[in-house]
Amino acid sequence: MKRPQLRRNGTVIKMSNLRIPQGPDMVHLFRTSLGVMALAAASFGLGDEARAANGPFLAHQALYDLSLVKSRSNSVNSARGRILYNFAGSACEGYTSEFRQVSELDSGEGKVTLSDLRSNSWEDAAGKSYRFKIETRMNEADAGRVDGSAERDGDHINVKLKLPAPKTFTLDGKIVFPTEQIQRIIAAAKEGKSLLELSVYDGSDDGQKVYNTLTVIGQPIPADRATSSDPSTSDEHMKSLKRWPVTVSYFDRDAQQKEGEQTPVYAMSFELYENGVSRQLVLDYNDFVISGAMGKFDIKDSKPCN
Repeated sequence: MKRPQLRRNGTVIKMSNLRIPQGPDMVHLFRTSLGVMALAAASFGLGDEARAANGPFLAHQALYDLSLVKSRSNSVNSARGRILYNFAGSACEGYTSEFRQVSELDSGEGKVTLSDLRSNSWEDAAGKSYRFKIETRMNEADAGRVDGSAERDGDHINVKLKLPAPKTFTLDGKIVFPTEQIQRIIAAAKEGKSLLELSVYDGSDDGQKVYNTLTVIGQPIPADRATSSDPSTSDEHMKSLKRWPVTVSYFDRDAQQKEGEQTPVYAMSFELYENGVSRQLVLDYNDFVISGAMGKFDIKDSKPCN
């Protein structure tokens, strides 16, 4: 990748010499954490402590503050922004997420770009159905929108798009949706695995993009190990949970099939709790790196399955 890229749900945005793709990185992992497994059917009928300890998914709201860590090519002078993420649901009604990311990127010489991404999605607990709506706006330009759904049917997935243009197509049934992606990462971590390869579809770009991912999972971090504090580590419901250092690299699936080996479009590192909550985010876009520090964390009530 020759130019720095910042993906928010896949829409690639051009500004002068800087390409800022806004893609699935945060959205993928925050839809079930972000963001990312038997699902939590029984655990939603328990108290908060039991649910946090035993259920793979915790209904919560998290706020992350974004800042520039470094710019390798001096193409970005500064970056700041926030991510607000809401996750809720259960194994009987499916899982919903609301994601909003507002960012300001300064590429020097007075070139400042303000971007605003809003994403809403729903995925059933079995990973068979997935619905998504994505809106991306740059500065005062008209928003780009993606609206669609995907249904798993045997060995393939049927995708139906309403926006940006009506279209239907099929995908390989081995591809996973965002919630299942996190399910599999947590399951692999609990089994002691260090590597996991998955192809993921979340409606990125114009609703037709599939990413190949490589996840590297580190050794578990015990609940009592002292680390930098944030609202998640200080929350009473989270203190007993272990977590894993995880890095997920995203590759353009179509380009990889054509070119063979390639560098990732971007990589995302974070600490992933066993209930799906993520902290200490680091987004590496090759030319520059952005961190996401958790500024606020609230556990939300969940309805038990009937």
